[in-house]
Amino acid sequence: MIGIRTKWLGILAAVGVFFPAAAMAAAGPAAPLVIVADTRKLSGIMAWWANLYNESHLYFTLLTVVLIPIIGVVFGVVADIVMTHIGIDLKSRDLAEH
Repeated sequence: MIGIRTKWLGILAAVGVFFPAAAMAAAGPAAPLVIVADTRKLSGIMAWWANLYNESHLYFTLLTVVLIPIIGVVFGVVADIVMTHIGIDLKSRDLAEH
């Protein structure tokens, strides 16, 4: 019984994988897809960021990968400072697990 079920799942998976390719082949050659950001109503850093995305996906990706951890560290430090000022001290807490 496991063999029949495995066969049917394999056939179903193959249909799911190859059906979109068959549909594309039936429609003929597809036009190239262009992905751009709409910068008409943007200004300042948002316009710069969108223009960077439009000009070079590589530079946009590299800058994003570098900035996300930096922003995370900055937000973490600010949250730690705010929690210390309101009386939450996470540095000297007692662990419940002994």
